[in-house]
Amino acid sequence: MTEAFDTDMLWDEFHRAVNMNSEELRSYLLADASDEDGFPPDPDLGIDELGRGVLHVLSKRKGDLTKTDLDVMRQVVELVETLGDRTDDESRRELMSVGHDPLRG
Repeated sequence: MTEAFDTDMLWDEFHRAVNMNSEELRSYLLADASDEDGFPPDPDLGIDELGRGVLHVLSKRKGDLTKTDLDVMRQVVELVETLGDRTDDESRRELMSVGHDPLRG
């Protein structure tokens, strides 16, 4: 298998797994990171690192992906495959933090 073929397959799997668009994901991550005291003082606003990586990948074209982007994509695909479409609160929050809403068809 060639690296380009692997990237093409991963790109397709990632975009099947991530069923939220970047605006939906960004809004969810910001809401999830805030609490009753507001946002923490650090620059990442308390947003999950993998979620930030997904937002970064969603803003790119396939030809612009880096090794780090590919790692993020693999992690997301694996997480979604592992948790499936579980809808208990904890699993749903974890899935939504990477752009997969299990309640969406």
